[in-house]
Formats: sequence, structure tokens, C-alpha cells
Amino acid sequence: MYRLMYKFFILIFLSVFLGSCSSSDHPFPLEMHKQNQKGEYLYRKHDEYHFKIPPPEFVKAQQYVWETNLTGGLPKITKEYFRCKGSHLNPVRIVPAEKEAKYYYDCGGSEKHSLPLKGGEEFIYPILIDLLNELQEQTQCKVVITCGHSCPEHHTYADLTNKNLYSKHMIGAEVAFYVQGMENSPEVIAQLIQDFYKKQAKYENKKEYTFFQTYEKDDAGVSTKPLYNKEIYLKIYREDEGRNFDNRHPYPYLAIQVRYDFDLKTKVVYTWNLAHRNYLRW
Repeated sequence: MYRLMYKFFILIFLSVFLGSCSSSDHPFPLEMHKQNQKGEYLYRKHDEYHFKIPPPEFVKAQQYVWETNLTGGLPKITKEYFRCKGSHLNPVRIVPAEKEAKYYYDCGGSEKHSLPLKGGEEFIYPILIDLLNELQEQTQCKVVITCGHSCPEHHTYADLTNKNLYSKHMIGAEVAFYVQGMENSPEVIAQLIQDFYKKQAKYENKKEYTFFQTYEKDDAGVSTKPLYNKEIYLKIYREDEGRNFDNRHPYPYLAIQVRYDFDLKTKVVYTWNLAHRNYLRW
């Protein structure tokens, strides 16, 4: 026991003695150490380098996605521009009737259904996309699509007339549009469409495509006689013609309808199945 007490006192003595010793009496030895540091400037000649720095090179800034793939200085028109313009935000349309009023509701638009399908993929007839991009390229103006694909529900909501029951808007084979900045020059746009067929190599020496005929019947519903070739049918609607929920603007506009599939060599016709069963819903 005495040995343990002896060792204990020895440890206390050493800790007190050693703890009182210090290499410096200054209360802040670290600060003193910094003050005592000395430095020396490095000297070298103006052309003396450890390594040679290459001269700067010009690097072209990368383009954003929306800056590429342009036509007429504007984003290229794709099938995405043709999506149905229906919306649940549109109010219910009430049509009075003798017995009971009818209520029409709009669809949910592109958030609730797809474009028409072909081969399991969303599809719009390519000639419509090609023509609108050609117009945008030639005019350097934005093409505004007022109605591309229109599902049966939205199509009924937008236009309740019987003549619209079999519209090719529902199968992705028709588009209504105007050209921003050239709204009041639909004849110029119609001529550019005709010129398109004369410039394309695949239509060369094919008079049925390069020559447009005038539709002479009185059932077109427009004052300007429509034009057509083998592939498309072209109509001009004036300010007081063809007005519906999608075309509420005050401008004349044009409508292109596909009559013939150039690639498949078949006529393009409306069918109930293509309009009502050929798109996805979610």
C-alpha cells in the first residue's frame, strides 16, 4: 500500500513540475513565431519561365438544343407542334335543344392522349411537316399551327357542324395554320406551296404533283376556290370563314389536307377506326 501511495505522489509531482515548464514565457508563442518568420523575394528575368504557357485559342460556344436544327431562323417544326389543343380548362359548351340541352366537354389535350399511331409510333403525315418547314424557310416567319391533330372529343367540342364529322384532322392528315407577319397574304403562301412541288427532285416530271387544279364545286365552304394536286388539297379561309374554337383569331388562314400517301402509293381517307381507335389514352 505504501508503494502505491509513493508512486501516486511521484506522478503528481512530475505532472506539476513538467506542466509548469515552457519553451517560452510569452503568452502567445504562435504569434511570436509568425513575427520571427522571414521571407525572400524570388527574382527572375522577364522571359524566364518554368513552363511555357500556350497562347489562348478561340473556341466557338456550344449551341443550346433550341438553337440547333432551325428553319428560317426558327425552331424546326416537328410532329410535336401538331398535338391536340384540347384542355380541361376550357368551359363546357351548352347547345340548346327542343327537348333537352346538350353539353359538350373538351378533352385533356396532349396530357391525356397521344397523336395518331402508325407502326406503333406517333405519326403525322410527313408532307405536312415538310410543307410548313418550307414556308418557314422561305418567308423567315413563324408558322402558327392553329389545329393539327384533333381527337374526336376535342374536334366535336371545337366545331359542332356536321361537315366536320369526317375531318382528316382526327387522323393526322390535315393542318390549319397562318404565317406570322403574313397573315393577310394567304395567296402568297399558297403560291409558295405550289412552288415547293416544282423544286423537289422526287416530284420532277410528275405533272400530277407539280400541276394544281382548281376545285370547282360549291361545297367547299369558302369564297376562294380551293386548289389540289394528287397529294394535297389546299383551302384559304377568309376572316369570316371557317371560324371555330381553334380558329378564333381574326386572320385569314390556310388548311392543307393530305389526299395521297406518296411513299405508300395509297389514298388517304378518313375511317372511324383511324379516328377513334388509333391513339393512346392515359
